[in-house]
Amino acid sequence: MHVVCGVSILATIVALFPSGYAIETNYRIGAGIADITGPAAEVNMMGYANPSQVSNGIHFRQYSRAFIVSDSAGQKPVVFVSVDACMLSQVIKLEVVKKLAAMYGDIYTEKNLCISGIHTHSTPGGFHQYILYDITSLGFVEETYEALVNGIVKSIQRAHDSIRPGNIFINEGELLGSNINRSPTAYANNPVDEKARYRYNVDKNMTVLKFVDANNQGIGMINWFAVHCTSMNNTNGLISGDNKGYASYLFEKSMNSTSLPGQGKFVAAFAQSNEGDVSPNTAGPRCLDTGLPCDTATSTCNGRNELCVAFGPGKDMVDSTRIIGENQFRRALELFNAASTMVTGPVDFRHTYVDMSQVKVHQQNTTVQTCKPAMGYSFAAGTTDGPGMFDFKQGANSSNFFWNLIRDFLKDPSKAQIDCHRPKPILIDVGEMTRPYAWAPDIVDTQIFRIGQLVIITVPAEFTTMSGRRTRDAVTNALKASGFPSNTVSVIAGLSNDYADYVTTYEEYQVQRYEGASTIYGPHTLEAYIQKFVMLAEALAKGENVSAGPPPPNLYSKQLSFLPPVIFDLPPLGKHFGEVIQDAEQQYRQGTTVEVKFVGANPRNNVKAEGTFLKVEQLQSNQQWAVKYTDSSWETRFHWKQTNMILGHSEVGITWDVPANQEEGTYRIQYLGDWKRIDRLITPFTGTSRNFTIVSAEAIPH
Repeated sequence: MHVVCGVSILATIVALFPSGYAIETNYRIGAGIADITGPAAEVNMMGYANPSQVSNGIHFRQYSRAFIVSDSAGQKPVVFVSVDACMLSQVIKLEVVKKLAAMYGDIYTEKNLCISGIHTHSTPGGFHQYILYDITSLGFVEETYEALVNGIVKSIQRAHDSIRPGNIFINEGELLGSNINRSPTAYANNPVDEKARYRYNVDKNMTVLKFVDANNQGIGMINWFAVHCTSMNNTNGLISGDNKGYASYLFEKSMNSTSLPGQGKFVAAFAQSNEGDVSPNTAGPRCLDTGLPCDTATSTCNGRNELCVAFGPGKDMVDSTRIIGENQFRRALELFNAASTMVTGPVDFRHTYVDMSQVKVHQQNTTVQTCKPAMGYSFAAGTTDGPGMFDFKQGANSSNFFWNLIRDFLKDPSKAQIDCHRPKPILIDVGEMTRPYAWAPDIVDTQIFRIGQLVIITVPAEFTTMSGRRTRDAVTNALKASGFPSNTVSVIAGLSNDYADYVTTYEEYQVQRYEGASTIYGPHTLEAYIQKFVMLAEALAKGENVSAGPPPPNLYSKQLSFLPPVIFDLPPLGKHFGEVIQDAEQQYRQGTTVEVKFVGANPRNNVKAEGTFLKVEQLQSNQQWAVKYTDSSWETRFHWKQTNMILGHSEVGITWDVPANQEEGTYRIQYLGDWKRIDRLITPFTGTSRNFTIVSAEAIPH
């Protein structure tokens, strides 16, 4: 009673004191951000598994956002990293841990480091160590891998260097109008009494952590909200952080008003949660040919899954990204500003590796077991956010003779596999395919962080809404039964540390929609995870150690790549690199769009880590140029197009959507490229548009 009252009083004091007045602190906190943008050309995007979706420019840059928290004595730090990537891969975490060990010894290890992906589907692929996830990217892509590893490490380094005394506040609230369930028939198969406990068939709750220093100055923010980053659809070729990346952009812009994106001190992460069956396309699925609703059970139109696509809420995918991003930003800012509940208590963690392919799950009257990984038929149907191809349908519990022939050519599943995964009809038996190396993971990370009354459950997969709810409840109940405070808050940090596809409830699995078909360890996958997380929770509460578990393989040395390298670049005859093909007009009004085109070179020659391919500059009164926008800005677009593959010709287009309140004055656009000679020498170059003026929206251009 006295502790609770004391905390409330202290929180009130902190809220009332002006910034700059030192106060008592509970934690040591650091935050850092770094660029992870991969190759902006010729690399298949990770997420939709659509071979035709290949990177060809930048919508806005992607970042790694790292937060380090320890108790006031600096003991038992935990590191939470949110990355603007589709997910994390085991080989990336292993390499990050290796690099951190070389810098800091045993301070940061696989046990107290969580790296969580926001799940944008507009990011270069090829960064996994298992074959299944790298097929459409033509194998492993070293450029993507290096950009991720180096950026993640740099963000942690910056967080470490910024560690200082501080306090943490927590707040929760609903965000409506920003997510829907894309597999409602699977959700509906859950028990009636369980569904009755919840108002919605997706989680609408947002949890916000507010970090401040001893002077009550903001350090950073993390929030968890469940929604897929699929506002940008599978026709997009521009690298993008999608709705969560844009929400981070807006939050950091509001706190770092004078800094360019990625360069401010305040770091804001919009982390992912249990989004497995959660779509941002709130207008819902419609048939492309008729505009009518799709078949609910199979998500098809006239028997074709390709025609059933979810849209909205905007007029196009960029507008939808903006709306869902703004919704998350505004709600997070409200909760951040109103946060008054102080986080108090220890910082701790538990971690173990688990072989998910052979977990014995103990139920009331029997023991069941998980399976070697396998993908079901409905996996190939895709979802309403990004449909698959051919004649696959969601909700399919039967197989097809033709596709079974194709499957058996790769690997015919054993009877034990078929029985274990039932009722899933197996399409790809990835768990029994071992050539040239493993196709899917057996061993994955399971991990729990404690920061005072907050518990972060880091899951290496995409948990559906009800799977996440069951996991949170089981962990929270286990903690409270072991002495944790009644105000304990648990969150799911999705797509963390590794990627092992989806996790549905047992009941959802029976329906075999996309998420059930992608639950790779069989119908008892969720129960196996819950069993492991409860074990970690109990050990955390009792102060007991846990086994390290079986070490995962590091398959980096075995990776194969079939993506052709950049051989050389050449400008067209009579042209030079950076030469303007289409120049700016002399004058633009506020609220219009500037477009310039240049003789270009392949962006894969240099990913421009911590840099940019473009600058929008304004002429200052001292006749110096000041950078106002880069390719990390929402207002710009960087497009690359190869115009002659044999001769190495390419073209770059840069657009700038001039804000309605843009300062009037003189501007120019610069393109910063790098061209490659046949002998592999890479040379930078710059192209510059003419100077042009921005005038008031009411003015009439000459």
